[in-house]
Amino acid sequence: MTQQEENKTGSGTKIKKVRNILLKIIGAIVIAIVLFLGIVYITNVMSSHSEQKRIVPYGQHVSVDGKNMNVLIQGEGEETIVLLPGYGTATPGLDFKLLIDELSPFYKVVAVEPFGYGLSDETEKKRTTENLVSEVHEALQQLNINRYMLMGHSITGIYGIDYVNKYPNEVTAFVGIDSSVATQPGMDIKFPLKTFAFLKKSGLLRLTMKISADPYAGLAFDEKTVEQMKMISNKNMYNDTTLNEMEHISSNFKGAQGLTFPKDLPLLLFVQANNEGVAGWIPLHEGQIKDSVHGKVVTMDGSHYLHHTKFKEIAKNVRVFMKEVK
Repeated sequence: MTQQEENKTGSGTKIKKVRNILLKIIGAIVIAIVLFLGIVYITNVMSSHSEQKRIVPYGQHVSVDGKNMNVLIQGEGEETIVLLPGYGTATPGLDFKLLIDELSPFYKVVAVEPFGYGLSDETEKKRTTENLVSEVHEALQQLNINRYMLMGHSITGIYGIDYVNKYPNEVTAFVGIDSSVATQPGMDIKFPLKTFAFLKKSGLLRLTMKISADPYAGLAFDEKTVEQMKMISNKNMYNDTTLNEMEHISSNFKGAQGLTFPKDLPLLLFVQANNEGVAGWIPLHEGQIKDSVHGKVVTMDGSHYLHHTKFKEIAKNVRVFMKEVK
């Protein structure tokens, strides 16, 4: 064998060794990933089963469309406030607790948990504004609640503007808590629904939530409430019903663009003062009240979930505002 042939043979052997080592490393990485995903999945299944037993019921079930919708009622005031959540607020009845406690000495407060939220059932019915509004209204009808202020967070600005136009003889005022506006930019986005579904079913969502910063740290919720909210969030986040709602977000926003609040409907909007994510956030809300006989925008420093930190101020402003418009 010539020197050149020996060099080629030696080089070939080295290449094979390097290739074998790389294949072993890749194989080990793949096995590690599969084991990791398997552990995450099994942990999620076991944890979900365990948590389901530890969730403490609250509120009451109302039959809507053959399914159970959970509604929390607190307070015995002459006037009624109906509270609706923002998109993805997994447990509305508890998420609104601080605000409900401030309002309930003066009002009858009714926190409705739409299908897919809180302790309500899921549904296969499309999450269009029309269906969502109809279901909430049916729940209130079942409870014989026929006159009320409609108060809601975030996407309730979209569902609410449809609601007050459909049931003008029932709604006495609309109160928005950093509520969405149909013409706000960026709502024509297409969400990666399959990715979110995978994160949910694989258990990676639970893991992500566990290692992420505590969203309730420093807030006034007691420990038991926080524990319940976290467990119900694990149950509801990105379930099939709320994913379907996410799929309809763009069309629901578009459908609301031709609507305005009735001029004679008292309109109180609490708006995040420092929202850097949406251009013209405050002017968008000021535009909603410009033709209202009784319209007011109140800016507040805080996160999108203003009712987590400004619950006392919100409750006080609602009482003052409603006295002024009478």
